[in-house]
Amino acid sequence: MKKITLFCVLLSGFLLKGTAQTTYKDVAPIFYANCTTCHNPDGIGPMPLQNYSQTLAYAKLISTYIGGGLMPPWSPDTTYHRFVGERILNQTQKNTILNWIAAGSPAGDTTLAPVAPIYKNNYKLYGTPDLIAKIAPFTSNATTTDAYNCFVLPTNLPADRIIRAFEVVPGNPAIVHHVLIYMDTTGTEVNDLSGSCFNMPSSDVAIGGYAPGAQPTLYPGKAPLMIGTRLKKGCNIVLQIHYPFGTAGKVDSTQIRFFFYPAGTTGVREVSTKTFLQNWFLNIPANQVTVNTASVAVPATTSYSLFSSFPHQHKIGVSITDYAYKGTDTIPLVRVKKWDFRWQGYYTYPNLVKVPAGYTLFATHTYDNTSNNPNNFNNPPQTITAGTSTTNEMLFDSFQYLIYQPGDENINIAALLAGDTLLAVNNVTANSKIITNVFPNPFDQQIHIGYTLNAPGTVSIVIYNIQGKAVKALVQGQRVVPGYYENTWDGKNDEGTQLTSGVYFYSITSGKLKSSGKILLMRQ
Repeated sequence: MKKITLFCVLLSGFLLKGTAQTTYKDVAPIFYANCTTCHNPDGIGPMPLQNYSQTLAYAKLISTYIGGGLMPPWSPDTTYHRFVGERILNQTQKNTILNWIAAGSPAGDTTLAPVAPIYKNNYKLYGTPDLIAKIAPFTSNATTTDAYNCFVLPTNLPADRIIRAFEVVPGNPAIVHHVLIYMDTTGTEVNDLSGSCFNMPSSDVAIGGYAPGAQPTLYPGKAPLMIGTRLKKGCNIVLQIHYPFGTAGKVDSTQIRFFFYPAGTTGVREVSTKTFLQNWFLNIPANQVTVNTASVAVPATTSYSLFSSFPHQHKIGVSITDYAYKGTDTIPLVRVKKWDFRWQGYYTYPNLVKVPAGYTLFATHTYDNTSNNPNNFNNPPQTITAGTSTTNEMLFDSFQYLIYQPGDENINIAALLAGDTLLAVNNVTANSKIITNVFPNPFDQQIHIGYTLNAPGTVSIVIYNIQGKAVKALVQGQRVVPGYYENTWDGKNDEGTQLTSGVYFYSITSGKLKSSGKILLMRQ
């Protein structure tokens, strides 16, 4: 009788917990992990979301944007190809936020929320850079037309160095449309601030670029893959910065933060950046939806290993699909079904993508030059042609790639980058505890065990029975970067046998941090 009474007490407690009101402490980890990298005082988001009062002020707007799939912004279609660091909320996270807002955004005890991340200068790479290339304060000269200015920044490198990572930090995010980064190996170029600088003859090596929403470029730096771009001794860094028309008079001081491999590092493979897919013959008639393409053949004797993809067009474009093919064989690369000009970047593949010799890289871009396109800046619509201005259009898809070596396609880029200390946001506070989100509890078929970490680490999750015996190693030594993670348990042990109803315990550990709790398995 005592056992039955104890079980009923436990069950009542779990049922009450399962119906407990969702408060700020429950949604804060989701905002911290998925929103605050942009929505902080120095970020590109229009308002910070780092505490309850800030979030409450925009609750209705948040509901609209999350419910409509507009936030977090992530353009690539995840059903076509996956990428590292996707900014997406799963349905459980969406429901948690939307239901919380629908219930009036109750505060609860806000002191139970995790420690909020603190960002400084919108840096996204941790530590002290080896080189900072920064333009002098510059006043935009984009009056009635877009301005393209080229800034030449000496490196004064006494010897060659290999780039391990870099990030572009706009001095004025509101006016920097894009930044293209080149290396002038001759060291002879000078500034061209005419507003019409589209390229420089000696800028012969492309390093990368920036567009709104772009993340830092971080290359794998340990076995089995070390890659990077070599900066030559005494070279210049050339930045082509695009300022949209109407920004004249506003001041910018964009910089690039470079992180190098230690001097003398060997075994680093060269990564190249190239716009393989271009079309400068676009003619997009008014009041029509037009499809344009571009293609290029991979050399017959050389295969490529693609590291990342950067599809690009302007405001009339509505969708993009890139793939490689030979005969009937097709290799999907990237697809954007709903193009958003405001959110672009290089998207890193979770595994290197092999494009064999003799294949063709192919791009399809769709342009909607009708009044149905809300981004159409002409009313009534006007014929649009290819060009560099925002009011022109582009088909300009770039890739970072290596020359293929056997086994490249089996290298797990996501695993190599996971937990990389350079990915920890600079000056972000670390939680003194692991914040968990375990539901539904009790459960029958499946339970979700979610947790949030604000510092990189190695995580293990183990399920124990009431006697303290480990029955399921759910996660073992998984390296993670700061963020929210979720695992599921189906009530089976390590051998795949269904366990009986009863009380179990979960334990989540990461270094010295630990979180544990009870879960109740109730078979129907």
